[in-house]
Amino acid sequence: MALSSTDLDKLDAAIAQGALTVEFNGRRMTYRSVDELLAARAHVAAQIAAAAAAATRNGATKRYTFSTFRGD
Repeated sequence: MALSSTDLDKLDAAIAQGALTVEFNGRRMTYRSVDELLAARAHVAAQIAAAAAAATRNGATKRYTFSTFRGD
């Protein structure tokens, strides 16, 4: 299952509301504590960051620099 920023948003909302139950892709997860919920959030954030870094390494993202000048 690929994790997304939507999953991270759902975890953030649950943390803000003090809820321990979060639904991902039709599956409901109930965490035992806020610490466990925070650990899940850290895991999701790390997975998203790793996927973004891999995409950059694989050339999915390219950066171009353009410059112009006026001739006389």
